[in-house]
Amino acid sequence: MSTFSAIGEEREIDRDEYTPGVEPQPTWCPGCGDFSVLKALKQALPEVGRTPEETLLCTGIGCSGKLNSYLDTYGFHTIHGRSLPVARAAKLANPDLEVIAAGGDGDGYGIGGNHFIHTARENHDMTYIVFNNEIFGLTKGQTSPTSPKGHKSKTQPSGSAKEPIKPLSMSLNAGASYVARTAAVNPNQAKEIIIEAIEHDGFAHVDFLTQCPTWNKDARQYVPYIDVNESDDYEFDKTDRVEAQEMMRETEESLYEGEVLTGRFYVDEERPSYTEEKQAIGEMPDEPLAERYWDDEYEWERSHDMFLDKHA
Repeated sequence: MSTFSAIGEEREIDRDEYTPGVEPQPTWCPGCGDFSVLKALKQALPEVGRTPEETLLCTGIGCSGKLNSYLDTYGFHTIHGRSLPVARAAKLANPDLEVIAAGGDGDGYGIGGNHFIHTARENHDMTYIVFNNEIFGLTKGQTSPTSPKGHKSKTQPSGSAKEPIKPLSMSLNAGASYVARTAAVNPNQAKEIIIEAIEHDGFAHVDFLTQCPTWNKDARQYVPYIDVNESDDYEFDKTDRVEAQEMMRETEESLYEGEVLTGRFYVDEERPSYTEEKQAIGEMPDEPLAERYWDDEYEWERSHDMFLDKHA
């Protein structure tokens, strides 16, 4: 079955469909938080009605990059930090495809940080899950952009002299229209947040706290956690940018003081996606570009001629 014949098909979906036959058992280290991301995705996709044939998962390099080997959908394993531009291109070519990108904190907030900022700024309709374990895990324990100040590692033996980045605040300031944080130790919340992120029309960023028992043994296991949307101690309007910004600041400072705050921090359902904005000004066709490859009667256009028409 092709992507095009599968999109919109109504049928019951079993989560086992997402388990590949070639490599069904993940090879992450025992106790790794990455297992929880995989489980949450397998639970979320059937609930939103997406089949494996309707879904594309783009990953970067790192432990998180192995995710699409363990999730039986269309997949693209990109180079370091480049999962977002590949995911953006796929979504622009075929807007009906469910596109999910994933990467680690080093991959997403460091090497791919520029792509992260501009994908959020343009509000591309996709879900971006960042496995945040405060360390470069696959390359054996180097300091990452989210490692706390003073953290000792192979690259910072005397301790990191830098403050960690604040990914939630950075995402909001860049323009993401859905920003949330969950943790591997909270599987029910993780599933619910990923469902919301997938269903959201626009760029949905999920900062997923994933413990690394092998290369970051000094890090917290992200317990106990507090859901800011359910706790009476935290009241804010997640549709208000100013209130969301203040809640994010408190959340990001509290993490390094031992208090783990999770939940939905910002949701904007009104902002149009990048595709919708491009279609509104006539710079993107209503018919998906990818479908033209399957149309025998389509008369191909040369990009050279299209540019001449616009700039003559």
